[in-house]
Amino acid sequence: MEIGIDSFAAVVSDPLTGEILSSADRLHNLIEEIELADRVGVHSFGVGEHHRQEYLDSAPTLILAAAASRTSRIRLTSAVTVLSADDPVRVFQDFATLDLLSRGRAEIVAGRGSATEAYPLFGHDLRNYDSLFEENLGLLLQLRTDTRPHWSGKHRAPLSGQGVFPRPVQEELPIWVGVGGTPESFVRAGTLGLPLMVAIIGGEFRRFRPLVDLYREAGRRAGHAPEKLRVGMHAFGFVGDTTRQAADAFYPGHARLMGVLGKERGWPAPNRAQFDASVSPAGPFMIGDPETVVEKLLYANDALGGLDRVTFQMTNVLLPHETMLRAITLLGTEVIPQLNERRSAQQS
Repeated sequence: MEIGIDSFAAVVSDPLTGEILSSADRLHNLIEEIELADRVGVHSFGVGEHHRQEYLDSAPTLILAAAASRTSRIRLTSAVTVLSADDPVRVFQDFATLDLLSRGRAEIVAGRGSATEAYPLFGHDLRNYDSLFEENLGLLLQLRTDTRPHWSGKHRAPLSGQGVFPRPVQEELPIWVGVGGTPESFVRAGTLGLPLMVAIIGGEFRRFRPLVDLYREAGRRAGHAPEKLRVGMHAFGFVGDTTRQAADAFYPGHARLMGVLGKERGWPAPNRAQFDASVSPAGPFMIGDPETVVEKLLYANDALGGLDRVTFQMTNVLLPHETMLRAITLLGTEVIPQLNERRSAQQS
């Protein structure tokens, strides 16, 4: 099982003074976090895409490119690329360039996005939310193998053999499909034989098992080999020296973030009791000391019928940089080795 980290590059405030960290300092801190993740053996680091004031990741490939020049092993991914609102030719070119800069470490996690601000910003009709994604994903997949594509669709000007350059280092640029809870999205990914990244921000892991099974069955029916149908999970996660310390450190920023989103989307205000239930052994948050997090990873792996990658959503708007660095260190130096040891023991 590969272990990664995802960040939305949220603007961070000092939890004691309330002072907002400058955007430049926040991005420099994020690059330092990616550098550290690389050094301690974290497998991947993903940067999201948002187009609003409280986030700094509207151009995630630029952030990942900066990280590429200061890392050597870690996979660099989107989390997610809002493909419905973007031009797949530019997406391919951006990530092919990132792949060259990183010498073959770029990946795309393509999704429709849980927020909708990108659609009017780039002149798209939100009513085409799904058809845009389906069409753009098809073209993006074609660009992996076709340097001079002939293609036509409803939402973009046709291509009649124009060259799409540069080409990446990797023979086939990895493209995952990021999904939430829509069955059609799981079926689409399975039918295409693409790896699946399931975002679980609430609810018990086992609730998602029927959807993952649906993905695997769709892939089987389409003739794809089981080993090609990789499953990843993206969920809130954080590591501390003790479980109480990890929960206490993560909760204030999490509550603020979810409170803002809740007002926009009609969710109830978060509270500590709900958060603690999510941190509990059966809950969806991978938050705790290293041993607790390892147990939660093994539980999630069993609940979902096997996981190939788990990415920790560690974005927190009230967390000191030093605390985040400590969490990344524990993830790489304690969680990953313990997890590998436990899984090796189970398989022997």
